[in-house]
Amino acid sequence: MTTTASASRGWQFRRPSVIPGFGLTFGFTIVYLTLIILIPLSGVAWRSAELGWADFWAIATDERTLKALEISFGASLIAAVVNVIFGVLVAWVLVRYRFPGRRIIDAAVDLPFALPTAVAGIALAAIYAPNGWVGQLLAPLGIKVAFTPLGIVIALIFIGLPFVVRTVQPVMEEIDREVEEAAATLGANRFQTITRVILPGLAPAVLTGFALAFARAVGEYGSVIFIAGNIPYVSEIAPLLIVIRLEEFNYAGATAVAAIMLVISFAMLFVINLIQAWSRRRYGYGA
Repeated sequence: MTTTASASRGWQFRRPSVIPGFGLTFGFTIVYLTLIILIPLSGVAWRSAELGWADFWAIATDERTLKALEISFGASLIAAVVNVIFGVLVAWVLVRYRFPGRRIIDAAVDLPFALPTAVAGIALAAIYAPNGWVGQLLAPLGIKVAFTPLGIVIALIFIGLPFVVRTVQPVMEEIDREVEEAAATLGANRFQTITRVILPGLAPAVLTGFALAFARAVGEYGSVIFIAGNIPYVSEIAPLLIVIRLEEFNYAGATAVAAIMLVISFAMLFVINLIQAWSRRRYGYGA
């Protein structure tokens, strides 16, 4: 009886799929990922290994490198958190309300996707400069945005907002309003409905949007260099430091900084993925 059951399970495992071509598509996927992702990343690790452990550690612990990494990851983290807060609000407005100009606003959310990052950086620098439209209003208050770390955060918020909105928006559209009405009939106030009914269902999507916005911000270069000021130890980002090392023909040093960024980014995204998996199991989303 056990043998028959095992054979039955084995037959079910080997049963042909309704959609054929798994072997071919799986092989193409592996080859594609190897050529586009694994080989370049392996090249970064291999080239940085040429330095030797002592030289690599010296670059990793160099004050300029540490400060650049701190600015890049710190600004990216702050920008991703801000984008989560306001991205969810923007998605809520676009999903829950109908108003004149809604489609225009919905299309404007995607502008950072289509706009060249250098153009975005020049525009932001012009707007937030001390003599710019917004900068001249902030200057009397003692707030300086352009050519400071605050300018970096502003640029990263600009390029990261669409990732949160477009990730949360379709999930929010699937939440039936009857669920909110049922919560209200059971005595829940608006705050309890949002925190106990709506947000738990959005948690995995919000985490995904956060991860995408954070990952995009960490590697951003074009929109940041025009508004950052690029002052070492003050507003110099890690991608710019990599470019500087390449211009100095210090390829090993550039790949060493890139390898450090790669390790830190992978570790943070791995933690975020673990939190996503936990939230899916807890709230049943995507199961």
